[in-house]
Amino acid sequence: MATRIAPSILSADFGRLGEDVRAVDEAGADWIHVDVMDGHFVPNLTIGPLVVSAIRPHTQKPLDVHLMIDPVDPYLESFASAGGDGITVHAEACVHLEERPIDIEVDGGVGPGNARAITLAGADVLVAGSAVFGTGSYRDNITAIRSAATTPEQPKTR
Repeated sequence: MATRIAPSILSADFGRLGEDVRAVDEAGADWIHVDVMDGHFVPNLTIGPLVVSAIRPHTQKPLDVHLMIDPVDPYLESFASAGGDGITVHAEACVHLEERPIDIEVDGGVGPGNARAITLAGADVLVAGSAVFGTGSYRDNITAIRSAATTPEQPKTR
């Protein structure tokens, strides 16, 4: 399976969120990653289903919704109805979690410098926030991560 790059909108400019979603879509993102935090399960407080619904018209790419909330069960349907194509939960926050085959996704600190090691460890999806939305063009940043993730390591010479 090919490595997918999912820019996290948590690092986007929220004043122009729709434009940033459209821009990373056009720049080569495979998925759009949406971090949802409740200020309880994790210390930050971010967005809800209304924001997911608001960005849905800006991309046809899958919206990868990462629920870092507790409890999670009461909110699954609202995020799916808002346009979430894939929903990631944490086992300790979900009482009805069933084991099923899911993609292996790494979220946090992903960039060109560690993308290859992460894919070699088995990840299929690389979630990158500041490495995409930071400096430079979104397309160049996504391309650099994808290239680093898929370039075979060169043998070390002495």
